[in-house]
Amino acid sequence: MDRHVSEAGAPRDRSPHRLVNPPELARPVGFSHAVVPADGRTVYLAGQTGHLADGTLAGGTLVEQFDQALANVVAALAGAGGSPEHLVRVHIYVTDAADYRGRLRALGDAWRRHLGAHYPALALFEVAGLFDPDARVELVGTAVVPGA
Repeated sequence: MDRHVSEAGAPRDRSPHRLVNPPELARPVGFSHAVVPADGRTVYLAGQTGHLADGTLAGGTLVEQFDQALANVVAALAGAGGSPEHLVRVHIYVTDAADYRGRLRALGDAWRRHLGAHYPALALFEVAGLFDPDARVELVGTAVVPGA
């Protein structure tokens, strides 16, 4: 049996995809254990960092860069005809996982501001560095846009 997760007070996920969270696995918070995509067109998103359109970083903190990286994911996805609820997987690459864990509330607020209560399959990776040495986070996503 699938268990859909939404945070208290947050709108229910409107994803056309089936989010699968088996009861024999730990309760997911902020992600789904598996996603069964609806029929549609697959969109592979390039890594999105916290860069503004002029190429400068949105700020120096992880939260500022994460917020802008999410905005960039939404913009790239919209350019391909999709929207946040079409995401089926997001990989988060950070240069400091301890910093990420210490800022979960603010990062979650940024997530919900851009993606709502949609929590696809998610993975967090700590990496030694990103292409821009001042970047702290990079997001890579896959979406399936139904009926496209």
